[in-house]
Amino acid sequence: MIGQSLLSLLLLVLWCFVHESTSAENATLQSNGTDTVFNNNGTLLAFNNETRNETGAKEAAEDQRRVPEIHPQKEEPSKPDCPPVGMKSLRVSDYQLQASTSLSSGLGPHRGRLNIQSGIEDGDEYDGAWCAGVKDQQQWLQLDALRPTLFTGVILQGRNSIWSWNWVTKYKVQFSNDTQTWSPAMNGSQEAVFVGNQDIETPVLALFPEPTVAQFIRINPQSWFINGTICLRAEILGCPMPDPYNLYPMEPERTSTDKLDFRHHNYNAMRKLLKEVNDKCPNITRIYTIGKSYTGLKLYVMEISDNPGKHELGEPEFRYVAGMHGNEVLGRELLLNLMQYICHEYRRGNQRIVRLVKNTRIHLLPSMNPDGYETAYEKGSELAGWALGRYSFENIDMNHNFPDLNNIMWDAQDLATDKKKVSNHYIPMPEYYTTTDATVAPETRAVINWMQDIPFVLSANLHGGELVVTYPFDCTRDWIPRQDTPTPDNDFFRWLAAVYASTNLVMANPDRRICHYEDFQQHNNIINGGDWHTVPGSMNDFSYLHTNCFEVTVELSCDKFPHASELPVEWESNKESLLLYMEQVHRGIKGVIRDKDTKEGIANAVVKIVGLDHDIRSAVDGDYWRLLNPGEYKVIVWAEGYMPFIRRCTVGSDPQPTICDFTLTKTPLERIKQIQAKGGKLPRDEQLRIRALRMRKLRVSTKILNRRREQQQQQQQRRSKARRK
Repeated sequence: MIGQSLLSLLLLVLWCFVHESTSAENATLQSNGTDTVFNNNGTLLAFNNETRNETGAKEAAEDQRRVPEIHPQKEEPSKPDCPPVGMKSLRVSDYQLQASTSLSSGLGPHRGRLNIQSGIEDGDEYDGAWCAGVKDQQQWLQLDALRPTLFTGVILQGRNSIWSWNWVTKYKVQFSNDTQTWSPAMNGSQEAVFVGNQDIETPVLALFPEPTVAQFIRINPQSWFINGTICLRAEILGCPMPDPYNLYPMEPERTSTDKLDFRHHNYNAMRKLLKEVNDKCPNITRIYTIGKSYTGLKLYVMEISDNPGKHELGEPEFRYVAGMHGNEVLGRELLLNLMQYICHEYRRGNQRIVRLVKNTRIHLLPSMNPDGYETAYEKGSELAGWALGRYSFENIDMNHNFPDLNNIMWDAQDLATDKKKVSNHYIPMPEYYTTTDATVAPETRAVINWMQDIPFVLSANLHGGELVVTYPFDCTRDWIPRQDTPTPDNDFFRWLAAVYASTNLVMANPDRRICHYEDFQQHNNIINGGDWHTVPGSMNDFSYLHTNCFEVTVELSCDKFPHASELPVEWESNKESLLLYMEQVHRGIKGVIRDKDTKEGIANAVVKIVGLDHDIRSAVDGDYWRLLNPGEYKVIVWAEGYMPFIRRCTVGSDPQPTICDFTLTKTPLERIKQIQAKGGKLPRDEQLRIRALRMRKLRVSTKILNRRREQQQQQQQRRSKARRK
């Protein structure tokens, strides 16, 4: 039988022969914030540059006193040549992970995955790390890679918990091909010891002095936080190797047949890709911006339509928004993939895509929070952690940054003697929200302005970190932490959510592993937002209560920042869902509301469905769209200065809207005189007036803040130039 060292050498030679280049993502995944130094005993020390706690600093100082060190070189740290094996992305199955001991079943080896999240309570079945059951230096977490693998490094994190602090400060690594004979990671003639974490969340990368070929790898903790125990979450970097004896058949590479640009795009790369798509399909695409981020990065939108730049009568407006949380990057890449795909397939004559483009005006905003994305991108897929880049530059969570209209509506209903008179739609923003003192991100202001300018009918907000589709309301009544809080359109929202979830290849897989601690499969991978956790001021709720737009949130993947090698598979998992969800904009009824005498369209006419306590309004040209499930509906339409009109409209099961046009007659002059003679007032759309007034105030305050921000940036630039001189 061939020896382990000889087999490893043979495999390494073969790998060097066939491995000509690495993926683009491998070039971006680097030991950011980590210096690799060797001491005179040959021990490898990977020091994290992030803020350290006192204990970690003392340990590092003691190491430096004991052994003279070779100072790190000034050049950029080494970059790993191999991608993650997939502990974070769940490509590695639970059965591939084993441990010496475990503190509990909920802290077993299957929980030792980078960025895995625990529930609120410690001690349940879904805790936040692998924790050893014994506190000694013989404990280990082991991965079976299932085939020979060139292991190049380890990324370590502490335990995810809000109640306890546990992390590993130093560790060793061993390799094996049979789990009987183990060889340590070496630095020359000495066993390597790696420095781990100084807090629970910051990922720390250590590259091996010598990459090693093996099937099994163990992480062997040597020291840990002084007040804690042995707990860790990990990712391992490794390249699958060719097998000279064909003992381990290589699995077919998971990929996509679509020729798309599968990589992570920073701001400049995204701009370049947008231009490339526009150049290839100039007749159906248009690039425009809706504003700027705090640091001045533009919020780009790609419009796709057979008549870009113009709202066409009767054609619904659809939008996808991604990157509200800058570190949840998959949505950004999927939208960039989607615009490439639509352009390519339209040119090929794909009839499904041609129909979609001709009958729908599509708007794709791939990055709502470009500042946060750039922060996460700078660290890279595995090193960005769970939260880095989530918030805006001003540390604002834009998922809570829209006006809370839910409680305004519910409070009005509680105080009203006649609840039917309380507005259920087009609710104005609160006055405080329109001032320059309001804590409103410029990105949020830009999106609100965008919503006002375009009569969107349907939208989805793309997030990451889970696999589930949530629908409004996101905010619960009476601030209950978690409670099902449905809208009047609950049935249709559930349909929308189910359309995406049931066609997503990962969500629809009954054998998939849960991401963190919530089992959404018991809900068919859809859930009311408030029944997951209450979110006041969400974009979903604001869209529904302030505009005509129905919107859901799609949590696209367990991993917020998948490695670039995962992107083709993620595209295949989501492609049909993205297309089918867009096609739902054509369900329900639509039509044009016109003046009987002039034949002109009537803007802001109210469309009421009897039995559904949520109205919508017509657009500037008088056209409207009301999303509805199949059935027969009694529809009432009225507008200021016109007599109401009632008719019945039937919605079929086919994915195409029923045309229901309305012609309104102006209120007779005699009737106006009767009302005035009795001292009464003519009905006035006060809600619409207040809404428009508040929107004008928000735009004014936004201009003031943008001007102030530009002046500050110009001053900073002048100071920087002065310093350089």
